[in-house]
Order: sequence, then structure tokens, then C-alpha cells
Amino acid sequence: MASGQSLKQGEKILFGITIVFVVFAVIGYVALEAYRMQAEKPIFGVKTHYDLSDLGHKGSELFRASRCTACHRAMGNGTNMGLSLDGQGSKHSKEWIYDFLRDPEATYGSPTVDHGYPPKEASYVSSFEQDKLMAIATFLSELRADQGAASAPMPPEGHSGFIDNMVGAFAPEDWKQKYQDVRERPAPEQEDSAQ
Repeated sequence: MASGQSLKQGEKILFGITIVFVVFAVIGYVALEAYRMQAEKPIFGVKTHYDLSDLGHKGSELFRASRCTACHRAMGNGTNMGLSLDGQGSKHSKEWIYDFLRDPEATYGSPTVDHGYPPKEASYVSSFEQDKLMAIATFLSELRADQGAASAPMPPEGHSGFIDNMVGAFAPEDWKQKYQDVRERPAPEQEDSAQ
């Protein structure tokens, strides 16, 4: 646009709409942050927990000192560039996590984005000493998810009308004969205690 030339009517409208959108976004962000800071309980319930052993505490320190938080989030620390590791202990055993840290692609069963070979950004983790890897694996295995959390193996307790309607609408008729609804199975902890 040459200097001194004014905006056309359509350009003024688009520019005005953009400004209004940005203003509303800033107002919404400030209002949400103000509410969040004054709220007595979190906006979203915390569905993950941890009870770290001595080795888990050591693993937590090593996790942060080894720059794992540059890509991962655990216990509210780190970034969301990579996988959030809260609740991983509900998905994988300590042995599985240790094997993954030692040889990611063999354990995972396919190439990984940042771990593994040829040397990738986080491949240095696999070169740690065994005791360091075990401490980090212990730490990650102690990050547990409550039933119903996004990272939990089980959905929330009870039945959900939404899920029931979706299954009824989209699942084939023979689905119930082939598969068991995980909500109707005992929780993994109950299965272990029954054996």
C-alpha cells in the first residue's frame, strides 16, 4: 500500500473485527485469571496424585536435573511440548518405564519422535547409569491417575448417559458379544486383591 493511501471499506471492517476479537480475548483471559486466583478450589479437579518413595524423590530430582522438564510435564513442573507424564504409573509398570528409558524404540515397538536412534534430542537418557534410570522410572511409576482422569485406564465410576448413547448409536449390534464394557469389569486393584 502506498503511503498516504487510506484503507478501503472492507479492510477497515476486517481490521475492526480483528481488534474487537483481540480485545475480547484479552478481557476473557484477564477475567479467567482473576477468577482462578480468587477461587477456593481449582477450576478443574486434580485427578492425578503421587506418593513418592525415597527412590521416587531421588528420581524426581534427577528428572529435573536431567532436563526432562524441557519437553515433559510432571507434578505441575515442566512444559507441554512433549507427553505429560502425570498418571503414567497408572498406565505402565516401573519395569516397562525402565525398559523404555533404556531402549525406547524396542520397548515402544516403533520409532519415537525424540527418544531412540539415530540419536534424537532425548536419546541421551538411554545412556544414563542403571541406578539413575531406575530412580527416574520409579518416580514416573509413582505418578498415578485417579479413576476417570484422562490418563487413567478406567473411566469415571458409574454409567454415563453420554457414553451409553454414543455406544448405542455407533457400536455395531454384535459389539456386546465381542467386547466387555470396561465399566462393568472390576477395577485393576480389585482384580489383584481377588487373586
